[in-house]
Amino acid sequence: MKRRIYRFQLKNEISIGEHMNNYTKFLADIANVDEIIKDKDKELILLSSLPDEEYETFILTLINGKSSLSYNDV
Repeated sequence: MKRRIYRFQLKNEISIGEHMNNYTKFLADIANVDEIIKDKDKELILLSSLPDEEYETFILTLINGKSSLSYNDV
């Protein structure tokens, strides 16, 4: 399961909406095996799953535009 956490990436053939659905299912799967992921880690996993080429400006704006970032912000 941990390997899956660190390898979670947006695939070229799916939309961002599908990616978010997969991410939500992914978090549910993790919760079902009693694995706890802190909100800060959830933020990083999600932001890191987005390709730099397409989302770098969005990610930088989101991170730098706030003094603190919450999971709900992402």
